[in-house]
Amino acid sequence: MGYAIGVDVGGTFTDVVLRGPLGEVTVAKCLSTPYDPIAGITNGVTRVLAGVDPALVTRVVHATTLATNAVLERKGVRVAYVTTQGFRSVIPLGRYARVEEDRYDLRFTPPPPPVAAGDCFEVVERVSARGAVLTPLDLDSVRRAAAEITRRGITSAAVCLLHSYANPAHERQVAAILRESIENVVTSSEVWPEIREYERATTTIMSAYIGPIMASYLSRLSERLASLGVRAPVHVMESSGGVISAELAARRAVAMIESGPAAGVLAAAGSGFANVISFDMGGTTAKTCVVRDGRPEITHEFHVGGKGSFGGRRAGTGVPIKTPAIDLAEVGAGGGSVAWLDAAGALRVGPHSAGSDPGPACYGLGGSEPTVTDANLVLGYLSSASIPLSAPLADKALDRLAGPLGVSRAAAAHAVHEIVSASMASAVHVVTVQRGIDPRGYALVAFGGAGPMHAARVAERFGIGTVVVPAHCGVASAAGLLVADLSTDRVLSRLDAADPAEVFGALAASAAEDLGVSPSDPGVRVSRSVDVRFKGQSHDLTVAWSPARAELEKRFFERYEQVYGIAQRGEVEIVSYRVRVTLPATDGPAVSHAPAACSGPGGVRLAYFAELGGYAEVPVHTRDTLAVLSGPGIIEDAESTIVVPPGWTAALGPARAVHLTRPAQAGHPTNSADTDQRPDQLGR
Repeated sequence: MGYAIGVDVGGTFTDVVLRGPLGEVTVAKCLSTPYDPIAGITNGVTRVLAGVDPALVTRVVHATTLATNAVLERKGVRVAYVTTQGFRSVIPLGRYARVEEDRYDLRFTPPPPPVAAGDCFEVVERVSARGAVLTPLDLDSVRRAAAEITRRGITSAAVCLLHSYANPAHERQVAAILRESIENVVTSSEVWPEIREYERATTTIMSAYIGPIMASYLSRLSERLASLGVRAPVHVMESSGGVISAELAARRAVAMIESGPAAGVLAAAGSGFANVISFDMGGTTAKTCVVRDGRPEITHEFHVGGKGSFGGRRAGTGVPIKTPAIDLAEVGAGGGSVAWLDAAGALRVGPHSAGSDPGPACYGLGGSEPTVTDANLVLGYLSSASIPLSAPLADKALDRLAGPLGVSRAAAAHAVHEIVSASMASAVHVVTVQRGIDPRGYALVAFGGAGPMHAARVAERFGIGTVVVPAHCGVASAAGLLVADLSTDRVLSRLDAADPAEVFGALAASAAEDLGVSPSDPGVRVSRSVDVRFKGQSHDLTVAWSPARAELEKRFFERYEQVYGIAQRGEVEIVSYRVRVTLPATDGPAVSHAPAACSGPGGVRLAYFAELGGYAEVPVHTRDTLAVLSGPGIIEDAESTIVVPPGWTAALGPARAVHLTRPAQAGHPTNSADTDQRPDQLGR
C-alpha cells in the first residue's frame, strides 16, 4: 500500500493532504495562486512530501473550481452550436428568472447567452421522440456549417440535435464531418443523452466551452507532478462525489463544474452521524448540504452562473446543467469576504472576496479592506496558524467601518461576524426548512478554514444542539478526496422501454469501460434508478429501480409525497434510466486516535462574546489538551480555530473530532452520538 495525495484548490487556499500506508496524515495549507493554480499545488505537494520518496505515491485525487470559474468569468473557449433546422434560436432566446435585485430594475439587461446567435448553425434533419427518422440528414448542410465554423476560426463545437437521445445516428454523422476540420467536437448523445432539449443543449455547450481548458490544465498538472517525481495516475472529483480518471474528466468536463465543493460533503458523511448538515466555510464561499442516512442529497439538474438562490439553484437564474451533482446551497460568504457600507450607510458583507491576492488585511500582503478574517482576529477568535497574522493591520481595517458607523472597533467586528453568520444560516435554511426538513434533528458538521469559528452561531439559529468538527477540519475537503470511490454515471431517456434490463446492461457496460473494469468484477457496485412521473405531468422524480412494477410505483408515490407533501396516486411512466458504477476506494483506514487526557488549558485570551458584555478572558485549548470545555473558550487547530460560545460544551470524541453540544431548549430536539432521530417533515 503506497501513499495517496488529495488536493483541493480553493479561492484563497490550496489544501494538500498526504496519506501514508498506515493511515498517517501530513497536511499543507498554501495560499492559492490564481495566476497559475498548479504553482500552488506543487508548493503544497513539495511540503507534504518532505522526506518521502515521490515514487511511493500511488494515487493523486484532485478537486478544482477551475471549471466553475471558467463559466462564471466567461473565460471558456468560443463555441459553435449545431442543431436541427428550425431550432437555432433556442440558445439565444434562453430563459431568465428575475431575482430579488432585478425584479424592479427598469434598466434590466438579461445575461448574454452561452453561445452568440451568430455562432448557432442548423443542419437539415429530424428525428421523432421515439427515434424514428422523419427527415434524413442532409450531409451537404453539415459540410456548409463545418466550412463556416472553420472560416470563423472556432475550434470547439457542440452538437445537439432534436431527440438525439432516442436515436443518436444523425449526431454521430454530424460529429464525424465536423471533426475533419474542427479540433474539439462534443455531442449531446455522448455527454448526457437525457430528455429536455434546452437543458441537454446547454449541458453539451458547457462541455465544449470548458473541455479544452480542463484538458490542457490536467495535462499540465500531470507533467508538473511528474517533474516532482510523482508519476501516479491523477484522478478528479466529479460533481456527484465520485472520482474519475483525468483522461475521462477531460472528455466529460461538464461533470467537473461542481468538483470543488463535493469532497467536503463526503468528509461530513463520514462523521459517524446518520443525518448531518455539511457546513463548509472557506476563504471565498460557504456551502451546505444535507446528508440523510449517510448519503448526500443528489440533484440531476443545477444552474451555473445564476444568482438569488445561492449559486443559481433557482431555475432560470443561470445556465442549466443536467448531470448528477451533490445538492449544495452556496453563498458568497467566507473568511476573505469584504465588509463594506452601502450608499445608505448600512453594513454589508460579501459577496466580493479579497481572495489570496491581496487577501485579508491581516495577511500583510497589501490588502486594506476589512474582511471576515480581520473581524475574527479583532474579536480574539483567531491567532496565527497556517500563516502569520497582523493584529494591528486588522485593527486598522476594522476602523474603516467603525468610524462611519459611529461604534467601537469591537462592535463593528462583532457586527461583521453576526452578519456573515446570518448569511450562512440562510444557506442552511435553503437545504433544510425550504425543503420540508427540520434541521433540529441533525448534527452540523463544520469544516473549512473559517467554518468552526461560526458553526455554533449558525447552529443556534436553528436550535441544532450538536456541532462536530472533524480532525484536520481546515483541509477536510482534501482529506475527503482520499476516501472517495472511483465511480461514474450514465443516463438514457427512453419512454417506458420495452426491455429495461437491456438498457441498464448497456449503460453499465459503458460506464464500467470508462473505469477500466467489468460490471461483474469483484467489488464493483452497479446501482440502478429511474426517473418516473405521473402521466400528464412534465416533471419527474428519481427512485431506485425495481423490476416489480407495484414496488416501483410504491417508491415513486412515497417520494412524491416526501417532495411535494401530496399523497397522489395515478398512472405513471418511466422517462429515463440511470446507472452508477462504483469501484470502492482501496486506501488504508485513517489513523484512529484515542482522546487525549486533559493536561490543562494552553493559556487564556481576550475574546469578545456579546453574552458576556464584551471582551473576557477565556481558556484556549488544542485538541491535545482538551477533555471537556464549558464555553466560552477557544480550541486552536493548525488550520482553523473552533469557537465555543457560552452555553456550549466541547469534548474530544472518536477520531479526534471535537463535539460541541448545547442543552436542548423547549421544542428543540438535540441530536447526539447516542441518538439517531429522524427529522420531522415540515410543510405537510
